[in-house]
Amino acid sequence: MTLTPEQISRKEIDRKLEKSGWIVQNYKQINFSAGRGIAVREYQTEAGPADYILFVDKKPIGVIEAKREDEAHRITKVEDQGLGYATSGLKHIGEADLPFIYESTGEITRFTDRRDPKPRSREVFSFHQPETLIKRYEQRSLRDRLQELPELNIEGLRECQVTAINNLDKSFKEARPKALVQMATGSGKTFTAITTIYRLLKHAGAKRVLFLVDTKNLGEQAEQEFMQYTPSDDNRKFTELYPVQRLQSSYIAPDNKVTISTIQRLYSMMKGEELDESAEDENPNERHLPKEPLPVIYNEKIPIEFFDVIVIDECHRSIYNLWKQVLDYFDSFLVGLTATPDKRTIGFFNENMVSRYSHDDAVADGVNVGYDVFTIETKITKDGAKIEAKEFVDKREKLSRRIMRE
Repeated sequence: MTLTPEQISRKEIDRKLEKSGWIVQNYKQINFSAGRGIAVREYQTEAGPADYILFVDKKPIGVIEAKREDEAHRITKVEDQGLGYATSGLKHIGEADLPFIYESTGEITRFTDRRDPKPRSREVFSFHQPETLIKRYEQRSLRDRLQELPELNIEGLRECQVTAINNLDKSFKEARPKALVQMATGSGKTFTAITTIYRLLKHAGAKRVLFLVDTKNLGEQAEQEFMQYTPSDDNRKFTELYPVQRLQSSYIAPDNKVTISTIQRLYSMMKGEELDESAEDENPNERHLPKEPLPVIYNEKIPIEFFDVIVIDECHRSIYNLWKQVLDYFDSFLVGLTATPDKRTIGFFNENMVSRYSHDDAVADGVNVGYDVFTIETKITKDGAKIEAKEFVDKREKLSRRIMRE
């Protein structure tokens, strides 16, 4: 039997819901005792039958508007349809005001939290787990809490660090998904990032932050900086206030607030594979690329909502090729740290560069230079050179909006 495009999309949506912990049922066969999270197909509303209504603990909290894959190019145009179901009366229940809206083709899924200060949809890898949605239903959203970040205490901070942190605060409050911090080597990028992480944990109630590095050595250095960091408003060290774990296995402690990991280890964990630990010692750019990057698949132990914020150290080296999939998987804010961004890096972070502090600026300020400086001009520095590179880039198919790697 040949499935219609609608049936193919519904089948894929059902599969993703089940992987995320939902039990999918038909409207006429509802059994709320079957589990905590129930996704009901064709639930009757005053606006007509909704493709899916999501229930957690028998409470309706979300809606999914399903579309065929060849309608993905107009998926953002059906958001009003989902909103109509979210705000209409539900049969047997009455008036409802569902905060969570998904639009999905099975291949492409977008999510909106209507309680955000400025609600807008964003693309997500899959559906959030029922336990996550009920917690978000019962609490204020992170984007709402970010509006209350207090004024920064600038004592002990360099001007370039103050600029970066204040602009990151502004970026978070505007709910911009990606931000890039460019600061010269030695000017305190990691200290700046830890100050921001501390503010997110203390003042915005972020539940878990990932500090992502691309070599084991950088992870050890980051761990030491967290251990030595003392916030300006508390005499205790960061690690006395919040649990910090540098991953040396596939186990992430449940009470962790900050997880430090190499991108190689996290990729292996998400694939359910053993890591060749020598891979953590080398720059990802120096590794041999497969002909086609193996795709990341949904991992219920590390769901898409596992981290609220991901900070990527030396991001100019670790956001391309197969590593980019790791970042695309999580429904998180992304903050990149680098001293040497190029056009690809700036493009990946949606041109949202919140800090521009170059090596020349650092030299002029005497921040990280304790020696005489000379300018040496060579043919390459004067005229440039061509570097042959091979890397995979994203290409969207026009109608389905599916991302292909070429």
